[in-house]
Amino acid sequence: MAGEDPIIAGMAGRYATALFELALESKKLKKVEADLRKFNALLEGSEDLQRLVRSPVFSAEDQRRAIAAIAKRAKISGVTANFLQLIAQNRRLFAVGDMIRAFHALAAKHRGEISAQVTSAHKLSAQQTKALKASLKSATGLNVQLTSLVDPALLGGLVVKVGSRMIDTSLKTKLDNLQFAMKEAG
Repeated sequence: MAGEDPIIAGMAGRYATALFELALESKKLKKVEADLRKFNALLEGSEDLQRLVRSPVFSAEDQRRAIAAIAKRAKISGVTANFLQLIAQNRRLFAVGDMIRAFHALAAKHRGEISAQVTSAHKLSAQQTKALKASLKSATGLNVQLTSLVDPALLGGLVVKVGSRMIDTSLKTKLDNLQFAMKEAG
């Protein structure tokens, strides 16, 4: 099971799978997802919390107590709070970011969704975004959660990332390839 999908491979994947199955079984999937998003936002916004999570200097018990206090203050409770304390106690807190990403991927897959990232030279219109989502849905068979980025260096075209696949139709890449081909020929 855990070895079949690269999303859930490895130690972080096993923990994420266990949490996902527990959340699903207890009918708390949305609550756990929301709590994990909240914790991840705290983690990304605090260098002190990142240091607590990554540093082997803190004992497992110190990490567990700190995580319990943080969870209580952030109103993260139940399954998620217990999970965070468990991984601290088991000295696996350093991988919490990977566990959260794997959990969200499992939840999205469960809902029949896939994440995609599109980078364009200019902001896409609502009509372009809708057409791209429809195209990706027909290609993947899944509902697409699209994240849009703007990179003027692309000059034109799109770079679309869906899972581990990337489709690059940007003008910058085409010009780079042409320049490379001209160097090879000359």
